[in-house]
Amino acid sequence: MTASAFASIFLLFLTISLGLRLWLAMRQIRHIDAHRAAVPAEFAEKITLAEHQKAADYSIAKTRLGINSTIAETALLLGLTLGGGLHALYNFWAQLFANGGYAHSLALIASLAVASFLVEVPFSLYRTFRIEETFGFNKLTPRLWLIDTVKGAALGAAIGAPVILAVLWLMGAMGGRWWLHVWLFWMGFNLLVLLLYPTVIAPLFNKFSPLEDDSLKARIEGLLKRCGFTSAGLFVMDGSKRSSHGNAYFTGFGAAKRIVFFDTLIERLSPPEVEAVLAHELGHYKHGHIKKRIAMLAVLSLGFLWLLGQLIEAPWFYAGLGMPYQGTAVALILFSLALPVFTFPLGPLTSALSRKHEYEADAYAASQTQASDMVTALVKLYRDNAATLTPDPLHSLYYDSHPPASARIAHLQGSQA
Repeated sequence: MTASAFASIFLLFLTISLGLRLWLAMRQIRHIDAHRAAVPAEFAEKITLAEHQKAADYSIAKTRLGINSTIAETALLLGLTLGGGLHALYNFWAQLFANGGYAHSLALIASLAVASFLVEVPFSLYRTFRIEETFGFNKLTPRLWLIDTVKGAALGAAIGAPVILAVLWLMGAMGGRWWLHVWLFWMGFNLLVLLLYPTVIAPLFNKFSPLEDDSLKARIEGLLKRCGFTSAGLFVMDGSKRSSHGNAYFTGFGAAKRIVFFDTLIERLSPPEVEAVLAHELGHYKHGHIKKRIAMLAVLSLGFLWLLGQLIEAPWFYAGLGMPYQGTAVALILFSLALPVFTFPLGPLTSALSRKHEYEADAYAASQTQASDMVTALVKLYRDNAATLTPDPLHSLYYDSHPPASARIAHLQGSQA
């Protein structure tokens, strides 16, 4: 393949990807706005018109911001590749690190991370302090936002730099099968993060306190015993410190698994509803969804690394993306930049698999608790989180990891019958 041919293919896929993203976003806005005037019949007794319209306006505001963010990200991608931005950064750092090596590679990767952050930060600020604030969800102060940002950057550098150095060393030292060694290292690193996240990483950003409500604790422990599930503890996270959104989740791996409830979730749901939400999360474990996702990550990452192994010696791959220089760091960067452009059309497949898992977890919750409790919990979560009840079907099919509210509740009610 020639460099010009690859550049043309890249531009074609990028254009299709951008056009599809914008088209789906506009469909979402039009569809939600067209159904803004009336609450869907199945929710009419549970959600007021004002709540429905708040969810519609909130969803539209986020989608519009997403359009602008997508355009900015695409412009950055073009600027770094065909626009020569990566080439210019490479030359800039080469003047400071004349001998090249790992210092030059780390500086190049770090400068790209900074560029990406600078493009994203205005959208993050607008999302937090304009949209989330307007709709009553934001609890972050500018000071806390800055502290979180600095912590995140420091943590990313502390973890990312050694990981990148290890990957670059493996790429250069392990011969033609370097991609297999990198894959083994990468999977080991991901499993280590799963193990350490609950006790080492998460407490850097939030406070986790043992669940103190004795009646709720007894109810949950009864559910865990019925399901044959053990955990390292039941914890309440101070989610209200940053947002009024509510959720519950499992974190950790193996014996380090923790059950975490947002404090906002416990405040808003009744004990039977909290139990039903937890049963749903247990369903993911009982059906092996976590293991399946790890296995899928393993297969995909192995395939992508193998593909990079085939491209790393191809001059057209570098030149087609605006780089006259070859090397392990440059190959890794270009591959990371270009891969999402070519894999975006696969989005509906991963979304469909995720929705299938959600249905299975809902069915498990209905088998262990009252389906009606899960239904009322979902309605409250949709209402309190201002999640739209009327997403565009195609947009939902492409992006949504969870089924639409009406389909999900109908499935639960069917299992109850």
